[in-house]
Amino acid sequence: MTEPMQLPPFRDRELSWLSFNERVLQEAEDPSVPLLERLFFCGIFSSNLDEYFRVRVASLRSLLRVAPDERKSLGINPHRLLHEIHRAVLEQQDRYGGILSGLFDALGKEGIHLAGLSRLSPTHSDWLREYFDEQVAGHVEVQWLQDADDGTPFLENRRVYLVVEVWPEDESGVTSWRPNYALVALPSPPLDRWVVLPGEPKKVMYLDDVIRANLDRVFPGRSIGRAYAVKLSRDADLHVEEEFEGELVDAIRASLSQRETGVPSRFLYDMRAPYVLVHTLQHHLGLSDEDLVVGGRYHNLNDLMGFPRFGREDLSYPVWDPVPHPRLDAASSILAAVREGDAVVHTPYQSFHYTIRFLDEAAADPDVEEVWLTVYRVADDSAVLTALLDAAASGKKVTVFLEVQARFDEKSNLGWGRKLEAAGVRTIYSMQGLKVHAKIALVVRREEGERMKYAYIGTGNFNEETASTYTDHAVMTADPRICHDIEQVFLYLADEVEEPDVHHLLVAPFNMREGFTALLEAEAEAARAGRPSGVTLKLNALQDKKMVRKLYDASRAGVPIRIIVRGVCTLCPGIDGWSENIEARSILDRYLEHSRIYRFHAGGEEKLYMASADWMTRNLSRRVEVALPIYDADVRRHLEKVLEIQLLDDTRARMFQANGSNRYVMGTVGIRSQPEFRKFLEELAAEVATGS
Repeated sequence: MTEPMQLPPFRDRELSWLSFNERVLQEAEDPSVPLLERLFFCGIFSSNLDEYFRVRVASLRSLLRVAPDERKSLGINPHRLLHEIHRAVLEQQDRYGGILSGLFDALGKEGIHLAGLSRLSPTHSDWLREYFDEQVAGHVEVQWLQDADDGTPFLENRRVYLVVEVWPEDESGVTSWRPNYALVALPSPPLDRWVVLPGEPKKVMYLDDVIRANLDRVFPGRSIGRAYAVKLSRDADLHVEEEFEGELVDAIRASLSQRETGVPSRFLYDMRAPYVLVHTLQHHLGLSDEDLVVGGRYHNLNDLMGFPRFGREDLSYPVWDPVPHPRLDAASSILAAVREGDAVVHTPYQSFHYTIRFLDEAAADPDVEEVWLTVYRVADDSAVLTALLDAAASGKKVTVFLEVQARFDEKSNLGWGRKLEAAGVRTIYSMQGLKVHAKIALVVRREEGERMKYAYIGTGNFNEETASTYTDHAVMTADPRICHDIEQVFLYLADEVEEPDVHHLLVAPFNMREGFTALLEAEAEAARAGRPSGVTLKLNALQDKKMVRKLYDASRAGVPIRIIVRGVCTLCPGIDGWSENIEARSILDRYLEHSRIYRFHAGGEEKLYMASADWMTRNLSRRVEVALPIYDADVRRHLEKVLEIQLLDDTRARMFQANGSNRYVMGTVGIRSQPEFRKFLEELAAEVATGS
């Protein structure tokens, strides 16, 4: 009798994400990280967790409304998983509270104090009343929680509210035994969450407490009790079904309002709030027990990312000015420099300005005839799209593919779509059931009667704001092999060809999965034959089960596999019989690691790719993604260096354990990959500057 086949180990995606957020928490509690940066990481932790509940937990909650038989076929027990999630989140939040308290104590010793309502001097109390009257009062809105069902107030998505006890009195002046409840919306935005008090030492107060200190002005002549903070987060997904009739862009516009009025995914409340208050709110707002999540006195702590710094550079990371690009910095023409050879730009170590120059030059050049570009996320005041508006104004044929399904950027992208269309830009919107995540551009220039093409392929968005904090790589090339394939992708997006005819790029959902699968299988075959093999992956997320199984197969064949993954990783490394040849690590530091690089030994040919795609099912099967083969020797040298130093990092790297825990890599060399890579770029720039 044969033994049943053992199933490969997979870590749950949602729990793996919580492990990633724990790594953020590790940065917040690491004493080697400057104090104000640790506070910044506390803000990131809170922001991440909020989005997690709005998206991932909301999706799981939706499964509770699916018939049990259908849930079983998905292989998910949402009740059990939600229980595990809430348990893990409560543990992290308890740890988070201790870290935050310790950070404010440490800041106090540095002369920066978080001021509460107690121990305020009379001078500060008087100043707060004036500040409230002049700056805050005009923004304060009050809603009453009525007994009648039709009197239930509407809570805006993610808005913080103070629930205030207001004690009524009868005609004889006797105070009722039961308070009325009023909801005061925290007006941030438009006001700043942090209020800096005058004088020395430096004192900062939550806007919440400014309002608490002036509740007698909000409810004059009333008897006021305590005020407790609450926040309701709603399902953030836009539910646009495949069978939706009409244009997708119209569906997106119609669905945006649903995000603000959608199904609750988390009701966060102050743990000190009395049971009767929480129960009353639960009844009036129609919340289930699973919606309720215990929190602290303050919510929306993502605002910690904007905590005042008072010019204290000694409590922050040192300022890193952009490193000059060895070739592009001195080039009078970006296009001319790219014509001589590929150029790679590494943001934020180098400036995103080179990308803007590439497009500005195309817009101004009278010989440029066409400009094509994809948009996933852009800055509010986008210099990239401004360049395209200029190009259209100068008579060029400009085509923009605008992804209006980019979560949380739908409204912004729709607004840009109207501007582009009004300027005469051919604007193409999302396809049903398929997101366009590739970051590509194409410039067509008339040179000696021929159409000369210049392509841009990046791992990050055309967004100058995020380019200052996300580590990404962008290649500009005039290689006709690559330019032909990029043009084919654009023709597909413009519905001018049924499928892109590509010979070098790996393009999802057409040949990317198959291409990477073939590369993994070739490594496994080499290892089984006793030949050298190896795989190195740098990703944001690794979740696709088919690709994870292929990695397990390669490991079992003897292929050494090294993975650098920032976030979700459902692969379990180091398990005998499955993944003993796989090492997985994560790097967290001052910049957010965002690029994707794939390297395969390939019989000594060392095939190297750079992409915008993670190994997630959505990227490989439901998105248009582009992976660029690296043919240029200089570009290859740069990307190989990224992998080399990150695999040597023994300062900011964590090694994944099979159970999902994060263990710091403890070494003696003291390599910190981000400053080490910046040093590499500085040395290259110095070599060019000195001619050595």
